[in-house]
Amino acid sequence: MPVDHKLKLVLCWHMHQPNYFDPVTGEYKLPWTYLHVIKDYVDMAAHLEAVPDARAVVNFAPILLEQIEHYTQQVHQYLNHNGRLADHLLAALASPALPTEAEARAILVKACLRANQQTIIKRFPAYDRLAGFALRLLERPDEFKYVSDQYLADIVTWYHLGWLGETVRRSDARAKQLIEKAEGFTYHDRHQLVVIIGELLAGVLPRYRRLAEQGRIELSMTPYAHPIMPLLLDIESAREAMPNAILPLMEKYPGGSERAQWHVRQGLASFERIFGIRPQGCWPSEGSVSDATLSLLADQGLKWAASGESVLRNSLARPETLPEVREAKSIHRPYATANGRMTCFFRDDGLSDLIGFSYSKWHADDAVADLVHHLENIATACHGQPDSVVSIILDGENAWEYYPENGYHFLSALYKRLSSHPRIELTTFSNVLKKIEPLARLPRVVAGSWVYGTFSTWIGEPDKNRGWDMLADAKRTYDRAIVQKQFSGEQRQALDRQLAVCEGSDWFWWFGDYNPAEAVRDFEYLYRLQLATLYELLDEEPPEYLAHSFTRGGGNPTTGGVMRPGQEIK
Repeated sequence: MPVDHKLKLVLCWHMHQPNYFDPVTGEYKLPWTYLHVIKDYVDMAAHLEAVPDARAVVNFAPILLEQIEHYTQQVHQYLNHNGRLADHLLAALASPALPTEAEARAILVKACLRANQQTIIKRFPAYDRLAGFALRLLERPDEFKYVSDQYLADIVTWYHLGWLGETVRRSDARAKQLIEKAEGFTYHDRHQLVVIIGELLAGVLPRYRRLAEQGRIELSMTPYAHPIMPLLLDIESAREAMPNAILPLMEKYPGGSERAQWHVRQGLASFERIFGIRPQGCWPSEGSVSDATLSLLADQGLKWAASGESVLRNSLARPETLPEVREAKSIHRPYATANGRMTCFFRDDGLSDLIGFSYSKWHADDAVADLVHHLENIATACHGQPDSVVSIILDGENAWEYYPENGYHFLSALYKRLSSHPRIELTTFSNVLKKIEPLARLPRVVAGSWVYGTFSTWIGEPDKNRGWDMLADAKRTYDRAIVQKQFSGEQRQALDRQLAVCEGSDWFWWFGDYNPAEAVRDFEYLYRLQLATLYELLDEEPPEYLAHSFTRGGGNPTTGGVMRPGQEIK
């Protein structure tokens, strides 16, 4: 097959975490940002660095980038004896003195169990023994007062060793030595591990920047705090794909258009400050798009956006779509919007979900061979179509904990096999647009996301709707306070950012009884905390309802909350 007829393939990895920081207390409430850095973000960079011909799009949410910066600064300051660690789990690893109170010890031990049991805890016999003892202890919490400091030191050390990236465990002599030691960790050992974590935090974003400067990846962004922009712009857009959806009491989100524009502008500014480049494209939060959203992105100079396959299916079904475009029903091509100002790529759900949900159970070589076989079939089917491109899009963090050794063997084989395949060209969305013109046009994009092509994960159920009405209450209070009170420029910036945090999508994702109880509890509490913080920054009394839980989980969906019972990817 001639080179110009190779099937173009874009691997797009999306990295994001919501804001876990509470500016009132100055503490991170959950540790997932720094843990995903030392496990997933460093591994994903290392796999790309290891295969010179590999290409990918790496998408970051700016709220995540800023948290990585903050963690980097605080660890640097701590190691230079002029700062404190604002994360209680990281502080426990670093502190010479471990907790003495029984309750504090129980909290620490329980936190050190929050890792995948099969792929992380059971992989290391020493960690598995400590975890087994912890489970017995948690049944008798009054006995924590008898737990030795050495046990606490060992389990908090193993927790962080377990969360290290596989490429780090294989290449860093200090990490290897700690793993081989297995027990009896000293304060010096723990300090050494904090040094390693500090280096990983400080190095991760420059590594991606270098890859982008070398032309080996394209860096793209999500709006600042990961909001569902179509719902900010028009809450009724939820009914485009869910006509019978029951929506929140509010008729619209107050000032939603201005807020959506703020997220894009602030996201671009933060991204450009950190990476030194202006992104050309955007993975809107959860692939959530609408005509108004795409127009807003185009107004800010972005050239491409991506969404889910079901959004395309819904859009092609519209009567105004040209028959020849509708009948082709191809997800393996870019589409121009009605005015031609934006190009949309659509996720191949089948292939993306195989990586996200299925291949973790396969042998790595078999999984890669299966994926390549699917791609070869697509290449044959698309032969002679000049605008063919396959978009595989999924998050670059959560899937790997379900793979043996953090996906090391799968990702290594994947990049090597794809980058050398005679019929497949690994590329990026921007490079695709340099070579081909979208031949198909969508006169209208039906509002939706990558999850089922709807917004049902974020709206339309009582608990999710309640969350939106609470947000609208806070926004109306914000609007009044901005007019009535005199805030300094610095205060206004803090208020705008805190409002943005509350507008993030992750809170609504977890509301609902089909999700795991522990995750719902954590995120529901954090959401109420972030709203209360906004009221406090406005010098307003938070409403009484923020003191009370309004949603509880109890389900066990596939891979921790992406799919609901009865709707799993097979």
